[in-house]
Amino acid sequence: MPRLREVPRSEVHPFGEVMYGLIFGDRDPVAEPGTASGTPGDWWTVTAQVPEMFDHIAAGLQFYRSPTRQLSPVLRELGQLRTGWARASQFVFSQHCKAARDVGLTDEQVDAVPHWQVADCWTPAQRAVLAYTDCLVLQGGRVPDGVFEALRAELSEVEILELTYITTTYDMHAVISKALRLEFDDVGDPMDEGPDPAANCATPSTGCAYYHCPLVDAFTLAGCTKTISPGAGDLFGGFDPRRIGNDPGRARHRLGSALWLWPGQ
Repeated sequence: MPRLREVPRSEVHPFGEVMYGLIFGDRDPVAEPGTASGTPGDWWTVTAQVPEMFDHIAAGLQFYRSPTRQLSPVLRELGQLRTGWARASQFVFSQHCKAARDVGLTDEQVDAVPHWQVADCWTPAQRAVLAYTDCLVLQGGRVPDGVFEALRAELSEVEILELTYITTTYDMHAVISKALRLEFDDVGDPMDEGPDPAANCATPSTGCAYYHCPLVDAFTLAGCTKTISPGAGDLFGGFDPRRIGNDPGRARHRLGSALWLWPGQ
């Protein structure tokens, strides 16, 4: 569910009613969500809380799709698609995968957008657009001279202006969608602490301060039959676990039920 209230059809402003009709047909999109492109549609039902904002977003769609644009639709969609990926917006990325194919990008190119730097399916203009997009999105507009000159060699000034405006507009869309959990960005934060070995400790012990784990008072090293009890100030009792085991580069030691990898030197 989105984090903000959705506006039902009975409350939407006049232009919103027109857009609801185009997007949702005769349905009330709050009671019966879903669009022809497979999204829930709550990007529109939430932004309808602020009619001027809703209308501005709709005007932006008209702007970038206008036949008066000088920027190639292929380059435009390439910037939007990379923006969705770089900003980790499933909504923007998914929608513009479809739109990119519609304007002529190949499946190979769409699939290569996440790793465009090492793909060989791009023209010089496409590669310049991708590099510039990363500077706009990932570097907040910090564009090295070399990146800009590569772009200038391929695009006119008007095309660069259009690309910059459209790409940063969709960067904003991606951020809004993630922050408010709209459309396909209605997901929880993937970042968490991860499992804590101490949570599995059955018998507290005062002998182990490492990793704040109260369980372990002995270490069993991979490839070594000797059990080592750490002394005060000497975790491994004089043994270097990095030098023990069949794989000296990544010798393993076991702390209770948790398996840790000890990097070699």
